[in-house]
Amino acid sequence: MHPIKHFKTITKHRHLVMGYCIRVGLVRQGLCHDLSKYSPTEFWQGAKYWQGTRSPNARAREAEGYSTAWMHHKGRNKHHYEYWTDVPPGEHDYKPVPMPTRYLVESVLDRIAASRVYRGRDYADGDALAYMARERAQEKLHPETYAKIHFLLTLLRDRGEDALFRFLREVVLREVPYGQWEERKKQI
Repeated sequence: MHPIKHFKTITKHRHLVMGYCIRVGLVRQGLCHDLSKYSPTEFWQGAKYWQGTRSPNARAREAEGYSTAWMHHKGRNKHHYEYWTDVPPGEHDYKPVPMPTRYLVESVLDRIAASRVYRGRDYADGDALAYMARERAQEKLHPETYAKIHFLLTLLRDRGEDALFRFLREVVLREVPYGQWEERKKQI
């Protein structure tokens, strides 16, 4: 059981995302990011399975077959693509739906912060994109959401944080249509 180490890890992550959100203009989302991680349901399971190099939810799944913390978290935090599923009319299975822009941006920032926290000194701007490939996100996200996140994480890998954050502020959060992103990227 590592409650202090877990508290430090989730607080470091939360503060990184908060700073990133403020940088791109999502102040309220930054201030509210991941507050549910401090709830007893999420906090104590995280403390029990804390490792410091990856999400304790992954270790909980290995030990128990599921993660109650993750089930609690994904249903309360709209920056996770798992939140954005529904059963379309006339169908019987859940399908991904497109993420609204502001949550998509927070999701990208969340992935960057998680990579920074878990990779530590070994962090590189391509880590969030590599993680997305390892988790087979293309199979799980709505195709439009996947394309946008992939575009943004590729921009991060190729041009760095400053270029990405500027692009998020000046293009994505201004709701420039996705079809124009490639051209607008040349201006950043």
